[in-house]
Amino acid sequence: MLTVAYDGTNYCGWQLQPNGETIEGVLNRCLSELMKEPVEVIGASRTDSGVHAMGNVAVFDTDSPIPADKISYALNRSLPEDIRIRKSQEVAPAFHPRHCDSHKTYEYRIYCAAFPMPTKRLYSHFTYVPLDVNLMSQAARYLIGTHDFQSFCSAGAQVETTVRRIDSIKVWAEHGRDDGEDREIVIRVTGGGFLYNMVRIIAGTLMEVGRGHIQPQELERILEARNRQAAGPTAPACGLTLMGIAYADGDLKADI
Repeated sequence: MLTVAYDGTNYCGWQLQPNGETIEGVLNRCLSELMKEPVEVIGASRTDSGVHAMGNVAVFDTDSPIPADKISYALNRSLPEDIRIRKSQEVAPAFHPRHCDSHKTYEYRIYCAAFPMPTKRLYSHFTYVPLDVNLMSQAARYLIGTHDFQSFCSAGAQVETTVRRIDSIKVWAEHGRDDGEDREIVIRVTGGGFLYNMVRIIAGTLMEVGRGHIQPQELERILEARNRQAAGPTAPACGLTLMGIAYADGDLKADI
């Protein structure tokens, strides 16, 4: 099992694509070369194009004699600098990163200022419109628990059920310059599983709340509508980072 961190800016997401470079494709290629046998990884979260990760999970089978905890050191020598293995460890042959009980944590960052900051453009969504963090936090509470999140799932997603569980959502502001003229708003979401674009739609909806376009209590109505059109827009990918994954087995953690 690999704990994988990456800057997703230059990749077409995690999953293999016929006409673009992906995180999965790079890992398969570098691992196959290192192990001297064909290797195909299975990822825990198939993040979209432009989304980042500090603790995604990938597993693979190998007959290589390289000790599991040393694979990270060897693999990092051949990976591009925007992908790094933070940890490698042996897991049971039956372990599947998407089928085991787990908690995933995502963060969405919004940079609020009069003008964009070049050093933040790849890792946060910029807005010059003031956002009310207190209203956003109030609205987020309506999403905690087990609900049908169809309103927060991109249309056309093929899933058996749109019911998911959110364990916690926290919204806070981090001030930048000493003069207080800029700040970064963080939306941190932890849950048992997420639908396609679910966190980005949550972020887009909470931003609408922060702008005063949606009242916090309307989140209850949006959930009940079970209609993608009822929720806010899908926030841009650059602000989203998969922070980590914790599995029911306490020894298996890929979080910060």
